[in-house]
Amino acid sequence: MSEVKLGLRQNWQQFALLVVINAFVGGMVGLERTILPEIAETDFGMAAKTAILSFIVVFGVVKAITNYYTGTLANKLGRKNLLTLGWLIALPIPFILIYAQSWNWIIFANVLLGINQGLTWSSTVVMKIDLVGEKNRGLAMGLNESAGYLAVGGVAFLTGWIASAYGVRPYPFYLGIAFAFIGLILSWLFVKDTAHHVHAETTTSELPKLKNIFWETTWKHKSLGSISQAGLVNNLNDGMVWGLFPILLATKNFDLAQIGKIVALYPIVWGLGQLFTGKMADHLHKKSMLFWGMLMQGVALLLMIYATGFFHFAILSVALGIGTAIVYPTFLAAIADYAHPQQRAESIGVFRLWRDLGYAVGALLTGILADSLGINWAVGSIGFLTILSSIIILIRMKK
Repeated sequence: MSEVKLGLRQNWQQFALLVVINAFVGGMVGLERTILPEIAETDFGMAAKTAILSFIVVFGVVKAITNYYTGTLANKLGRKNLLTLGWLIALPIPFILIYAQSWNWIIFANVLLGINQGLTWSSTVVMKIDLVGEKNRGLAMGLNESAGYLAVGGVAFLTGWIASAYGVRPYPFYLGIAFAFIGLILSWLFVKDTAHHVHAETTTSELPKLKNIFWETTWKHKSLGSISQAGLVNNLNDGMVWGLFPILLATKNFDLAQIGKIVALYPIVWGLGQLFTGKMADHLHKKSMLFWGMLMQGVALLLMIYATGFFHFAILSVALGIGTAIVYPTFLAAIADYAHPQQRAESIGVFRLWRDLGYAVGALLTGILADSLGINWAVGSIGFLTILSSIIILIRMKK
């Protein structure tokens, strides 16, 4: 136990391995980012936005619940075991997407994807925080989320390009087969658990334990509750962008290759930006970063209603990516600041439960609004909710 040391430099090999693994985790989501709405319309003849977005609703709910149980089971079963299990569950996903003959099979693939993402992404998040200790939490989360979302954006671009050249199935999903097998091998053979690092930090921590981790992280604790609601709203608007943005761009007469470029800009900027914003979270006030990041997202979404050309949407996609990059690593670093080391995994699990329920709420809400009132109403409503979330942070969260 005396040989266990906390810090990024002291644990750089395991940390770097976890960054690489999380890139493959993000790549699994990127497989669907550009082309699944296209598959819904062309292969299965689906027109209603609510029905098309059903895959995001299922993905969000399953991932959110898995996040929670990953947090509660992390100390009992081990982070590495949960990470490896997540990759085993990922193996059939690309094959289902390739051979699906009905939309129900696509839904089932997204059930598995939600479990995969909840187990793998949550495990890598908690393990990186375990390794680096208090000093570099923001940087650790910036690197983690950057790897994941750069992969989302890069794979979203690649699948859009492959689909435009060779068709929406099967070739884009061959990438997923490689991601799943490589992720499993790396996690199973090379990752080491971080339980000893948690114990080492526990001996020096002065943070009080939460009496009720679930309710205090959800709302009762002013700072934790503010972070959790903002996480939910952040993924609510991301769920809308994931499902409706390609459809909105198609109504503006952009082709699939152009849609792939615009859609990919947002997660790529989000991913690259976190290389800087994660480190900023270690030095600047986290409350200010969360407020301005959420506000920037809300304004960018509202302006999308008035955008017309490729340049307009590209700029707004970049602005949305910057706003998300500001808040995403800051969320997790801030949760870790307020949670005792022994309760950290569970508190992060509760936060990620609410954050990823935002995917389901966003997809369902925007699908209903888009079908009943039109896409502009859906985009505008989510933009307004995002600005409201920033105001809650400003008023309620402690500095």
